[in-house]
Amino acid sequence: MKNKLTIDSYLDSHYIHRSNWLRAAVLGANDGIISLSSLAIGVAAASSTREPVILATVAGLVAGALSMAAGEYVSVSSQTDTENADIGREMQELQDMPEEELRILAEIYEQRGLKKETAMQVALELTEKDALGTHVREELGINEMSKAKPIQAALASGAAFTIGGVLPVLVILFAPILGLEIWLYGFTTVFLITLGTISAKAGGSSIIRAILRIAVWGSIAMGLSALVGYVFGVKI
Repeated sequence: MKNKLTIDSYLDSHYIHRSNWLRAAVLGANDGIISLSSLAIGVAAASSTREPVILATVAGLVAGALSMAAGEYVSVSSQTDTENADIGREMQELQDMPEEELRILAEIYEQRGLKKETAMQVALELTEKDALGTHVREELGINEMSKAKPIQAALASGAAFTIGGVLPVLVILFAPILGLEIWLYGFTTVFLITLGTISAKAGGSSIIRAILRIAVWGSIAMGLSALVGYVFGVKI
């Protein structure tokens, strides 16, 4: 006998529930792979030994992971502050002018296609059940899927940057120093294609589009970094 499909399990099957953590994770991993590979390629182009490349990339890995986590936390916290301010304002408006807020809610449902009488009835029933939650969702567009989560975003971004950044570090440690730039470019392209495929599958989007987007921009970043290393570098 099949289990009855619940509303929670139905909603969980949609990809939009993954948007917050998936965005932070893909951004972090992509930044870790591209930034550290580009940094390593630039240094390798100006160096004939492995040690300066290792030092630069490990320092970049630590600084980058902390910077990504802190930046994501500050950014998402600012969004949270704005959301909370709007929720507080909405709460006050519900206390000061409940009739006006009810009328606004009914108009929202009318604009979505309900008849006037039906819209008012829906507005009344939802207001009785959860006035603030309904207005926050319908007027402000804030719900559990879109609500900012600073800690979650910071951890996902920092951890993803570290995971992504470790990959070029491994290439630097084990690839031949001669032609290291080529090794880095080749492996980084593979890493980016893999990341694009995983992110596309997790988000239910086009794999080809994700791969092209992430690989093209990664190639541009690495190419410019190598150019800088060759033009301005002094062999050390």
